[in-house]
Amino acid sequence: MEKRIAVLSTGANGSCIAADLTTTGLDVTMIDHWPAHVEAMQANGITIETRDGTTTTPVNAIHLCDVATLTVPFDIVLLTSKAYDSRWLTELIRPHLAEDGLIVAVQNCMTAEMIAGMVGPERTVGCVVELSSQLFEPAEIKRNTETARTWFGVGAFDPAHEDRVAEVAELLAHAGRVDISEDVISAKWMKLITNTMSMGIKAICNATNAQLFQENGREYAAIARAVCLKSGEEALAAGQFLGYKPVPVYGLKPEDVENTNNLLETLLDKIVADVGPTAINTVLQDHMKGRYSEVDMINGMVAEECRANGRPSPVNHAIVEITRRIHAGELSPDIENLELLRREMTP
Repeated sequence: MEKRIAVLSTGANGSCIAADLTTTGLDVTMIDHWPAHVEAMQANGITIETRDGTTTTPVNAIHLCDVATLTVPFDIVLLTSKAYDSRWLTELIRPHLAEDGLIVAVQNCMTAEMIAGMVGPERTVGCVVELSSQLFEPAEIKRNTETARTWFGVGAFDPAHEDRVAEVAELLAHAGRVDISEDVISAKWMKLITNTMSMGIKAICNATNAQLFQENGREYAAIARAVCLKSGEEALAAGQFLGYKPVPVYGLKPEDVENTNNLLETLLDKIVADVGPTAINTVLQDHMKGRYSEVDMINGMVAEECRANGRPSPVNHAIVEITRRIHAGELSPDIENLELLRREMTP
């Protein structure tokens, strides 16, 4: 019997993944809470623009309110929401998950443990994703990393249940390249380190990679890179407090991450190259839409873990505070905001 798949919270990344799976003929239901997005998908399908062209895919999309009408459970749920929405969305979908069904946390941040506590470790698969996309208009996506350049790392939350990982890897292979990770929680922390070096900083500066590292002169680019690496250094230390290990992500090899002397440079350079010069990251998209972002669960988690262990984390703390001011309307994202972060680099 064909497996029933739900993609829950189909923003930009979720829409890309769902479209890829639908195109292969799989039984996919897209579930989202933005009425205009759902209605547009129901009427016209999902349109995705990449550097290779534009495609429109007819999809099965329903509004979050219609979940209560579902009668047949899902075998695999891909949770592609913001990390801060994970708990209530997991609670919402739990009654509609098959007894042997799986929830795959295709998200930023460290959500797998919370999800495992709700549905059981045997029904939880961790996932790291490298996929950059943008959503500003209903059912219209700009995908910066097309399918061939999208990457997933999947692994069992509990090694005792790693036998289920292969079917998730086979599924996600329709949407990108897939590696199976023996330590997916450490892999998710590697992604979090990368995010501390890229998302919040660029969002504060209202900048793409090109604007941060190329278009504003060598001195500006050097300062920006130093701030990014300092943020990553703090995140690496926080991960060591938590017992996480450097493991390969984004298709890198073990030898690429074994030398911690240049680990941060490797991660930063890899993500900048893969995402491209003009991508608008998800935190900056949130600022542009006047929405709450994941900075508290990325840079904020680093700052809190460092504080608990007596280690300063001035850059991540500053990113959290400046982002709070942006959310409060006290400050606007601006290329000149890099100076606010540079000050934290000065002893």
